[in-house]
Amino acid sequence: DDKEYVIKAEIPEMKKEDIKLNVHDDVLTITGERKYEKEEKGKKYHRVERAYGSFMRSFTLPEDADGTKVTAEYKDGVLKVHLGKSEKAKPKAIEVKVG
Repeated sequence: DDKEYVIKAEIPEMKKEDIKLNVHDDVLTITGERKYEKEEKGKKYHRVERAYGSFMRSFTLPEDADGTKVTAEYKDGVLKVHLGKSEKAKPKAIEVKVG
């Protein structure tokens, strides 16, 4: 895309309030915490295959990325981060005049 980069991260079964995004020194960092669910009384699980606890993932931004133009949405367990490209990186057509 000429206008933006898109980063997708699968982060199922989380609340958007538990996911944080930060851009600092051309690095985008996604952090969060999946809290352990309390067992319901009377229910016992034979096996639980879900990771709990904190996580962090960092991405070095491309040179033409604009760290001030970041938006994010979280839907159906997928975090989608939109990262705008800077104006200076976009190609510019220059008209040649005869004269």
